[in-house]
Amino acid sequence: MYTLYSFLLTVGFILMTPIFLLKREKYAAGFRQRLGVLPEFVPDGRRVVWLHCVSVGETNAARPLVEEILKSFPDCRLIVSTTTRTGQELAREIFKDKAAAVFYFPFDFKFSVRRALRHFRPAAILLVETEIWFNFLREANKSGALTAIVNGRLSERSCRRYSYIKNFIRRVLTYVDLALMQGNADAKRLMALGAHPTKVKVTGNIKFDQSFEPGALTGALGERFGITPEAPLIVAASTHAPEERRLLEAFKLLWKDSLERLPRLLLVPRHPERFDEVAGLIAETGFEWVRRSAAASEKDRRAEIILLDSIGELRAVYPLAEIVFVGGSLIPHGGQSILEPAVAGKPIATGFYTMNFAAAVREFLEHDALIQLPETDEQSIAGELARVFTDLLKDPEKRAALSRNALDVMRRNRGATARTIENLKPFLSRAE
Repeated sequence: MYTLYSFLLTVGFILMTPIFLLKREKYAAGFRQRLGVLPEFVPDGRRVVWLHCVSVGETNAARPLVEEILKSFPDCRLIVSTTTRTGQELAREIFKDKAAAVFYFPFDFKFSVRRALRHFRPAAILLVETEIWFNFLREANKSGALTAIVNGRLSERSCRRYSYIKNFIRRVLTYVDLALMQGNADAKRLMALGAHPTKVKVTGNIKFDQSFEPGALTGALGERFGITPEAPLIVAASTHAPEERRLLEAFKLLWKDSLERLPRLLLVPRHPERFDEVAGLIAETGFEWVRRSAAASEKDRRAEIILLDSIGELRAVYPLAEIVFVGGSLIPHGGQSILEPAVAGKPIATGFYTMNFAAAVREFLEHDALIQLPETDEQSIAGELARVFTDLLKDPEKRAALSRNALDVMRRNRGATARTIENLKPFLSRAE
């Protein structure tokens, strides 16, 4: 099965080559590193702990974990990898003084994985959430490194897909030495795929342990774009196509509604390669608009729509928002995390596709800490969005209650990082 997997991976890689060439901005970054050509790294006798975060969400989630690892295991040398360019840029910024190396995760070919393992010689590998790379896990095991899944998450949809190759997945999971899962449902799904029950623990979601203090960037953005309560800001975070179109339609409806305070909209597309596409959509609306990446001008302070076409700045705009809409939820993608705006104490709205974060969304709904749009047809989405935004803008008590309840949910669920560290202590003591 491994031979077949490697063959299919190679064929897929060859077929994807034209896309790599055409979309260099997205795929060229880190290409050589992903093939095993890595930055210089000189072993100094300390145990190397390799932490892998896929993208921005996992990198942000790892902040408290990194702090505790360095505090609890001072004799370890931390290295951090990511898969995406956005995750890489954020990791280099926030872990520059904490990690001995920040680099791209290798493609799952034997040769590139072996190069990375020989280069860094990790004693332990921590995979944030659930990154099941078949060759990587086997080669890591052969190298003598111990591998753990931390803050593990396995959706029902992912579990169903893996179940088509259940016998193979069961074999792959034997190379996982420890699986620290977010919830009971995640743990049960992983064990159903073949993970040994003695290796699986439930430690909670470390994203609940995030702390947030508005920094200088928040103030600078608020000043540049003239954010004031008189023109409340709606932040549409981590949006996917065609969500921006629906949000812009809803924004038009808001302006037709003659609200006492006419809002502004800040759009934050999930993927940087779509910035220009979204800019084109905004330009068609007739609203005055600006891009974050453009030179500052007087227009910034009066524009009705702002495009945040930057990387790693989303957290900084949450404190400026009156309402946050979390994207990826109006389409079957499954939603993005609602926890970042929650820790910033903001009222949150989301679409009806939230299966990626089902447990968190369910808890927020149970405690009146989130507004979720009802499932509706494509033509009605903009109207539903406008209705939700209008109701919230007109009801300060409702906004305050949602914010307060969201923070309460976050507080009640803290402690996952401490539980993770407690489970990692015996694990890392075995990793030599």
